[in-house]
Amino acid sequence: MKQFLLTTLVLSLMLSCQDREKTDYSGWQTYAGSKEGNRYSSNTHITPENVSQLEVAWTFSSGDKDPDNRSQNQCNPIMVDGILYGTTPRLKLFALNAATGETKWIFDPADIDSTANNDKYAFYKVNRGVVYWQDESGEDKRILYNTGGKTWAIDLATGKHIPGFGKGGFIDLSENLDREPGTFNPFVSGTTPGVIYKDLLIMGHRVAESADAAPGHIRAFDVRTGELKWMFHTIPRPGSLGYDTWEDPDAWKKFGGANNWAGMSLDEKRGIVYVPTGSIGGDFYGGIRKGQNLFGNSLIALDAGTGMYKWHYQVVHHDIWDRDLPANPNLVTINRNGKKIDAVAQITKNGYVYVFDRATGEPVFPIEERPVPASDLPGEVAWPTQPIPTLPEPFARQSFTKEDVSDLDSATHTEMLERFLTIKYGEPFTPPSKNGVWIFPGFDGGGEWGGAAVDPETAIMYINSSELPWSLTIINVPGKGGDTSLKGMGEAVYGRYCVSCHGADRKGNGSSFPSVLNMKAKYNAQQLWSIVEKGKNMMPAFAHIKSTDREALLAFLLDLEGKEPGASKEPVSTASSTKSILDEVPYATTGYNRFLDKNGYPGIKPPWGTLNAVDLNSGKLLWKVPLGEYEELTKRGIPPTGTETYGGPLVTKGGLIFIAGTKDEKIRAFDKTSGKVLWEAKLPAAGYATPATYSIEGRQYVVIACGGGKIGSKSGDSYIAFALPEKK
Repeated sequence: MKQFLLTTLVLSLMLSCQDREKTDYSGWQTYAGSKEGNRYSSNTHITPENVSQLEVAWTFSSGDKDPDNRSQNQCNPIMVDGILYGTTPRLKLFALNAATGETKWIFDPADIDSTANNDKYAFYKVNRGVVYWQDESGEDKRILYNTGGKTWAIDLATGKHIPGFGKGGFIDLSENLDREPGTFNPFVSGTTPGVIYKDLLIMGHRVAESADAAPGHIRAFDVRTGELKWMFHTIPRPGSLGYDTWEDPDAWKKFGGANNWAGMSLDEKRGIVYVPTGSIGGDFYGGIRKGQNLFGNSLIALDAGTGMYKWHYQVVHHDIWDRDLPANPNLVTINRNGKKIDAVAQITKNGYVYVFDRATGEPVFPIEERPVPASDLPGEVAWPTQPIPTLPEPFARQSFTKEDVSDLDSATHTEMLERFLTIKYGEPFTPPSKNGVWIFPGFDGGGEWGGAAVDPETAIMYINSSELPWSLTIINVPGKGGDTSLKGMGEAVYGRYCVSCHGADRKGNGSSFPSVLNMKAKYNAQQLWSIVEKGKNMMPAFAHIKSTDREALLAFLLDLEGKEPGASKEPVSTASSTKSILDEVPYATTGYNRFLDKNGYPGIKPPWGTLNAVDLNSGKLLWKVPLGEYEELTKRGIPPTGTETYGGPLVTKGGLIFIAGTKDEKIRAFDKTSGKVLWEAKLPAAGYATPATYSIEGRQYVVIACGGGKIGSKSGDSYIAFALPEKK
């Protein structure tokens, strides 16, 4: 018997090793490099010794950036059989010769779908990658990708849509959500690509941030037909696990969110998909959704074939800080106290990494439920504890005090200290308040959608982090003072839908959320009606707002006097006029406010952006270095500060980490053992995306999408490929 068990153990270990050896990390056929989500390449042609010789191999420009600098391109392209597939700022899908950049074909959804581009520069939506699938015969090969609320199936050979998929070539992600139409905000969009398991496309989606958000249920579709095959309800129904974590017995009928917008990872051997979720709709007030709120802010393990629940862990209880899990988890085998563990590691906006046994969900390192402050906001009941991992060590700073306020010069320090003191000091997980709280790391992390790279040979994680405080202040919803005039009603509509982005003073917040003051100098009523209904640039459509509310909003924004409700001659929407759950929300916020000085620099002492190495075996932070710089500060003798970063790293067996993502519009290569910068190159626009790498005929390429458009950066529409000089 002992001999039998020993033989079985040896065979099991051999099979496990063989499975790991079979994983091909030399190409880039999947978003994030592999279904494990590790952004790792086994290519070794580019090394620390020769990386300084990298040169531009080719450039592809789609020519469809927004001239007003509001478009982006966050796509991590894939390479299949020598062809590179990716998307443009206007979400056209392209196929290029991966060695030369020569165009093979371009699919434009606007040629098929008349709603794809309603205005010349409207609907610059976000797409972070595409999905490749082929049948067993290799004859049916497809690219599946998202354009807003639609997921298309495209023939790999021809670049044409496949009419037999879904509704004439696409799935409408806003349908089949197991909720009555008209009972939720219809904004649903695919941002990060799903994953393929056999003949299933497993998908998440983005939803609105408001309390009327659509449900975030996880769904799997037949990759051939687009038929819905299974669904996991992220807001549990009666009798289901987690239903009792909501005080409201009808929560499953009313609330949305708990969605996967950041991507997922797949263990194909076990048939398990790992799904991180975001917060429940209504980011900063949970008084109408009391309870722990499963499955918001959770890492969920599901049977990939059936959608059946296996295990979960909630990393934020009753989230009122917008602490969505921001990226796909990483699947890696670690060595912990001499024992090999197949693990799943999840990064967070807080700068924590949670590590679990992949099969059981047991934490690899102890996680402590620590007491956190109570809310001082009437109606809110914050959860009394939050789970904090003891290891790995955080990759972002965890406190922001007056000693941390920027001191670039004495005048700056004085100004920023005065502003700091106007906000109530708060430790992590201090609930939102009318006195204001600091969100640090900020709303965009810490960790963000760019995700982490993990070297499977060493189990070392490489992760970029922004270290910028944001402030959050709660206010009463504007317009609830009883003013029944058309403009008064419009102020209430503004307070319900617009104030969190454009502010109570309507001044906006820089390039991300523009001012909406003096709108009558920019638009007439017809134009503004169209913008509200259809969306524009990064603003989603609000077609679900009932027509009388939209008339009132226009009266408020355009300062129209002397009109009564219903007097507008503009088109009347057929949207539902039923009472919204938003009517139950008594509070709004003053917006998403970065703590910046008058020159646009963060109001905290550097570093402002970092690249970090975390050993997942020991949980120790190995090194931390600044990522990015402001050249004008460097010239003043200030060491590189780092910048706010968006997009992720890739790590190679050749010894390098490649990452762009910085405001200084550069891509860099770091030595993965030390964090030393070994090479950098200027890009035509900031590369707020994750690079891809692959080899063709012995030449390794590194490709980055240069889309810019965030945090005041100019927009771009090019892809740049770097490689070593060709041998002559």
